[in-house]
Amino acid sequence: MTLQAPPNHVNSNGQTRHVGVEIEFAGLLPRDTAELVRDLFGGELNVVSPHRLLVEGTQWGEFVIELDTQYAHPNQELLNEIQSKDSEWAREQHRRRVEFHQKTRQLIGDMVTGLVPTEIVCPPIPWNELEQLDTLFQALRDKGAKGTDASLLYGFGLHLNLEVERLDVDYLLAMVRAYLLLASWLRDEIKVDITREVLPHANPFPKEYALKLLDRHYQPDLDTFIEDYLRFNPTRNRELDLLPLFAYLRPDHPHELLHTQLTKPRPTFHYRLPNAQLSQPGWGSVVEWNRWVEVEKLAANTTVLEARCDEYIAHHSRPWFVRLKEQLLHLLGRHSRK
Repeated sequence: MTLQAPPNHVNSNGQTRHVGVEIEFAGLLPRDTAELVRDLFGGELNVVSPHRLLVEGTQWGEFVIELDTQYAHPNQELLNEIQSKDSEWAREQHRRRVEFHQKTRQLIGDMVTGLVPTEIVCPPIPWNELEQLDTLFQALRDKGAKGTDASLLYGFGLHLNLEVERLDVDYLLAMVRAYLLLASWLRDEIKVDITREVLPHANPFPKEYALKLLDRHYQPDLDTFIEDYLRFNPTRNRELDLLPLFAYLRPDHPHELLHTQLTKPRPTFHYRLPNAQLSQPGWGSVVEWNRWVEVEKLAANTTVLEARCDEYIAHHSRPWFVRLKEQLLHLLGRHSRK
């Protein structure tokens, strides 16, 4: 598949925009996965713990490969804990505590291997080099990695962390509006797996939030934009997660969701919707990037974006029974295409 260019190739500093890619799968252990990544992209293997490995020094930076559960990995706060007492007894007690903790976490990891996915967290990659990254997806297939549709238990996903072009509220509002307008189309294109629809990890935005943002009279400043998002979306589990971006923009904001261990501040849109379609030949980050580019194209076309916003508001102002009939017809048509 040909890689599609976004309307804006560079960030506000004039540098090529980057994309972070995360992929979850089963059927391949973290150690075997890390060796596969090293064989493809070079670098050095660093075993952090039995179920977390790094491949360092690749052309793009550091890959993290791990079991996707925090309980399989040692707690870094405990490992880095500084003892206030320097007696031999205190040091020995701390050493034993750390050793017990590490062994316990390794045992948990051994027990859940096969039940929780292996995850690869790729370093930020220039968008125009994603085709090179896609050699990884074919290699995973060849090694027997299993994606979302291999089992009803596999609610696996591919996440894209898409570097923003700018940080001003007008740009961010246009992007979120474009996403809200195309969210249904994206779900149809991706054919989001039923298990992932049931699980909360990539929930759609509430209708009330969409109606607020798509009203052309809504022209917030950045702080209001953030506050409204947090009020309507007090969760990490959105198909387009803006918490990392807001934590980056407002590091002193008091909301607890912006300060959890799982919210990593960064100037990106955290896009969580795609399945991990490893069973589909030719599928990879380029496929999902190309779908995302349609959001950017709509956001960049102000005239079309405003017209689509007006259409959305007008549509949802009609009687509920008319909208219900259209939704049922849409669902019937969607299932007949599967």
